[in-house]
Order: sequence, then C-alpha cells, then structure tokens
Amino acid sequence: MTTKNTILALSLATLAPACFAAQQVSDVSVTQPGRPAIAMAQPTAPTASAADIRLESLGMGDMVRVTVFRNPELTTEARVSERGTIVFPMVGEVEVAGLTPGQAAQRIGDRLRAGRYVVNPEVTVSTMQVNSRQVSVLGSVVKPGRYAIDSTNMRLTDFLASAGGIAPTGSDRVTILTNRDGRPQKLEVDVAEIFRSGDLSHNVSLQPGDTIFVERAPMVYVYGEVQKGGSYRLEPGMTVMQAIAMGGGITPRGTDRGIKISRADGHGGTRRVDARLTDRVQADDVIQVQESLF
Repeated sequence: MTTKNTILALSLATLAPACFAAQQVSDVSVTQPGRPAIAMAQPTAPTASAADIRLESLGMGDMVRVTVFRNPELTTEARVSERGTIVFPMVGEVEVAGLTPGQAAQRIGDRLRAGRYVVNPEVTVSTMQVNSRQVSVLGSVVKPGRYAIDSTNMRLTDFLASAGGIAPTGSDRVTILTNRDGRPQKLEVDVAEIFRSGDLSHNVSLQPGDTIFVERAPMVYVYGEVQKGGSYRLEPGMTVMQAIAMGGGITPRGTDRGIKISRADGHGGTRRVDARLTDRVQADDVIQVQESLF
C-alpha cells in the first residue's frame, strides 16, 4: 500500500466514529450557555380529534380532584359550578369547563406560578365523577341508570353492556331518544339484527343527554300442570309445545289434551280457545295445561 493510500485509510477510520457521534447528538436537544435550546425536528405525534377532546372535556356538575406534587395541603376535590368554574386555594375561581383535565391542570399551574405561590408547580386534575356527559339507559336492562360517555364508550352496544345487557324479559328492539341538529328524534334499532347481519351502521354513536329505552319483550304465560309455571319471552314462531317446554314440560298428572289458551279478542276482553301442541302462540297468550282425568 502506498503512503498516500495509508494516510487516506487512517483519515476515514478517524472520521467514522465522529460522524456516528454527530448523528446521535442531532437526535436530542442541546443547550449552551446564553443560547436557546437547539432541537432537531421530530415526527409529529398524532393529535386527538376535536370530537375526542369534546368528549373528554370537563363540564358543569363534574367532580374533579386537583393535586399539586409535593404540596399535599393543596389537594382539592370540587364540583364544576354552573358557571363552569372551580374554586382552588390561593388562586380563587378558575374556569375549567370545556377544558380537558390536562388543560385544566395547566391553567391552575399557570395561576400558581403567576402568583408565586408555588415554584414550578406540577398539577394533576383527575375526573372523579362525570355528570355533564351522560346517557340514560332505561327499561328492561339489568342495571338501569345513567352512564358516562367518552371516546371509548359512545355507541349503543357500549351502553347496553355498561347496563349489564338486555334483561331476559327485554326486547331486541331498542328506542333511542336523541337530539340531532336541534331537533328531537326517535330512532328504532334492532340490536339482534346488528349481530346477525354484521351491519355496524345501526350501532349508532350517542351524544350527551340521549336516552336508551329497552322495551319489554312480548310475553306468553304458562300455568296449570307444568313443572314451572310463569311468564316467558315470546320467540318468533313459537308453538304451544315450545312454550310448555320453557315451563319445564307437563307434569305426570297433566295431559297434552284439552290445552286451553286465553287470548285477547281485540275489544278489551278475552276468549278461551282450544289449542294443539303445534299451534302458534301470540303475545300475552295464557296457556293452561289441564290435569289428566285418568
């Protein structure tokens, strides 16, 4: 190897680690005395949508807990007032309605810093109870009540799940009372059809103040010589035999002959008809299984 090539090889070997170190330094912020920090551009993190921010924002009636790191005496639990404010020690009334918990914490920290009450305050705001963004779930569900709406809990099936699901006596048809574009609306949704068809377009997104009502399913009543008389949900195409089977079947003393059905006559009264095991039953039919004579 010539002297010239040897010098070139040594130069490259010397420069390589320096270039690698320079590349590492370029990925971090560098602060020098008397000069502002220099930071290389980083990939922009995805920002939350306006809808997500709105659903996470604080509103009137919400209960919040405010803590300041290393200042436990400033810990405050407060309800957002009708004016959209909370009262915090030393800084007084702070408007937080419409802000996310993170934004509210920043505003309180700015007030503490501006008043020189706390040096470099680290404030945290957490939501204890959401009262401003709720959906009411009523009717034939396991746990009727009001449930908070947020970015992860906003569709019809989400709230039905929060309410423990549709009760055994509940119908698959659900009514939603809502307000769209300033106009009250009534929506009818067949929940079972959503899962049968896989069409999620009917799994509507709800808004604060909406009401879900699960109607009571059509029922059929079985009594007499059956194992377990009572009321049972009427399924499509149900026959007398199927209704009796839901009641545990006929007892040893009963007979499948002479079964009677009391049925509404459409004029406010009832009529009593003879029934066979293969006959279809109707909503609110009362089936009586008689005792065998022999």
